[in-house]
Amino acid sequence: MTHVAVIGGGYAGMAAAVTLAERRIPVTVFEAAKQLGGRARRVEHRDTALDNGLHILIGAYRETLRLIRLVNPAHASALLRLPLEWNVHREFRLAAMRLPAPLHLLIGLLRAQGLDFSERLGAIRFLRAPRKHNFALPQDLSVELLLTQYEQSEKLKRVLWRPLCVAALNTPPGIASAQVFLNVLRDSLNAARGDSDLVLARIDLSALFPEPAAAWIARRGGSVLTARRVTAIDPVENGFAVEADGQRQTFSHVICALPPHQVNAFLIGITALSELAAAIERLQYQPIRSVWLQYPAPVKLPSPMLGFTQGLIHWAFDREQLCGQRGLIGAVISAEGAHEDLAQEELAQRVHQQLDRAVGTLPVPLWQRVITEKRATFACTVGITRPPQATPLRNFYLAGDYTASDYPASLEAAVRSGIRCAELALASR
Repeated sequence: MTHVAVIGGGYAGMAAAVTLAERRIPVTVFEAAKQLGGRARRVEHRDTALDNGLHILIGAYRETLRLIRLVNPAHASALLRLPLEWNVHREFRLAAMRLPAPLHLLIGLLRAQGLDFSERLGAIRFLRAPRKHNFALPQDLSVELLLTQYEQSEKLKRVLWRPLCVAALNTPPGIASAQVFLNVLRDSLNAARGDSDLVLARIDLSALFPEPAAAWIARRGGSVLTARRVTAIDPVENGFAVEADGQRQTFSHVICALPPHQVNAFLIGITALSELAAAIERLQYQPIRSVWLQYPAPVKLPSPMLGFTQGLIHWAFDREQLCGQRGLIGAVISAEGAHEDLAQEELAQRVHQQLDRAVGTLPVPLWQRVITEKRATFACTVGITRPPQATPLRNFYLAGDYTASDYPASLEAAVRSGIRCAELALASR
């Protein structure tokens, strides 16, 4: 009998479980935390729902948006969908037009504020030229070198391409994979008009997908167990014995949807997976810091999402404009940098000071919360090799944004990996 264990209740694991439950395959999800969502989960602080990380969805995230629509009855009100607007404070503004592709972006670039005419044409050339080669490079190189080869000005690099690289790949442009960056451009800025849309969550990320997915799975006979830590996965005859909190249960298939640095605790003990474990061990990581500042209610940003090229902050989000949380500002600091040496209190203070300089005199925050993910994503570096979802061990699969994909570490990469694992499990019955 087919019964699939999914280890990890993040977006990858829940995508796998929903795909299996949709086919009425018995599935049990084990999540060690009390909260579903993994790296995209709700964090409660002072009776306020925060997100563990400030994630942006785009229209090109077709599978993520499809599953949200499938399981979340309130999806229409839970998401704010806007034409692409790239607003770098006092330096640059690009707004996509409500026109068919590619005119929506071409005209948007021609009308962009903060660039001279030659820079606008240079950006258009860079966006269109890779189409000749189907966005495929003969050999991978760094994003920084790619920008130089396409003669992008320093201003264009600073206000558009480098911030986009860090936002999408969470890896500095000097070491980031140009091939993965081109994959992002191919599917977001060079595809259908709606693929470049910004899709911003109006609710916390646990409530957006993992929690409604758990209810959806339960209605179809599956189980989602939170606060249930798996301590052993042992191959046995006709499947696997999964031990959680001292109880063992046998499953025909296992989809391991844990972060890569946690996966190896299970792989190392399985002889057939020792080489795979060694490959995962070689992965490097990049951090993300999310800084939450609660101001008195009147405080607002000029737009729901505001970019910066100077100082610590990469992007700041006005949660009142997004989801009605008055006075709450979330700032994200992506990838490695000197900020890693700062204590949390000092980091929050510097973020406040930068916002104060940018948008006018701000009152002292009522409270602050810094959430640090030191291994938020794998480092998406030049020529990186990522493990496949299928493993040498029959009926044992890996799900997660670090597995083989055209995309960098993202919700869409995680969801697609989960769906792929479910498809492999269905095919192997």
